[in-house]
Amino acid sequence: MPKFLRIGIHQSNVSGYTSKAWCVRRVGAVVFLKWGAVEVQGAGDGRKVYWTRLPQEKTIRCRTAQKAQDYTKAAIARRRSHRYEPLAGPIAPRRRATDGGGELKQALATILIVDIVGSTAKAAKLGDARWTKVMGHYYAAVRKELKTCGGKEVVTTGDGVLATFKKPATGIACATAIQKAMRTLGLEIRIGLHAGEYTISGGEMVGLAFHICTRVAAKARAGEVLVSSAVRELTKTQSSIGLKDHGVHRLKGVPERWRLWRVEG
Repeated sequence: MPKFLRIGIHQSNVSGYTSKAWCVRRVGAVVFLKWGAVEVQGAGDGRKVYWTRLPQEKTIRCRTAQKAQDYTKAAIARRRSHRYEPLAGPIAPRRRATDGGGELKQALATILIVDIVGSTAKAAKLGDARWTKVMGHYYAAVRKELKTCGGKEVVTTGDGVLATFKKPATGIACATAIQKAMRTLGLEIRIGLHAGEYTISGGEMVGLAFHICTRVAAKARAGEVLVSSAVRELTKTQSSIGLKDHGVHRLKGVPERWRLWRVEG
């Protein structure tokens, strides 16, 4: 059964986001459809996809096998045009929460993602031994600022760090502090911030907000801190925070266009 995942990042290092899956199967002149919300955990070959609830199903009875084949091809083409990506592997039944509660817990946070620009070229130039030392200083500096600002580290992604904050202003302050710390190390970084809801499922943070934040960070150039319009709305009454309109962008795999803002000062 061909399967497709919307807002899918096949090799993403950010584990834990919600998406939508769509499946199609043809048997003779009959086409079977299945679709619904899914939860994604892990990345690459170790990624697992779970239905978050029972999927919807529909049976299409065509008069001939050829018509059923044509219907299937057209349906797959429509999904591809709506940013669905082929999904390899099975979609498992709904994953049970292991945090002792029957219901999932919802929370709101400001999410920060920082990563190094041009890290591969930098590592090749310095060599493994020197690069390992630089990375040690990098993580130590980032974690020092997170601790100072009350940020919570969620995961490290190669040369990146994902963290959450209770308040967007604190996240922005931490981002600028990390920027300053990186200058002494000779590293160029980019940072993205987004505010949104996430779910605590089985002790893990799950939500599309994490995926959106990775895309916001990807739009930043070296030395830039970009925030989503959600962060801007939550901080626009705070005159001490300078934000400059960075235009409207398409975030890969995310519906609609998003206006981003650059932190000034």
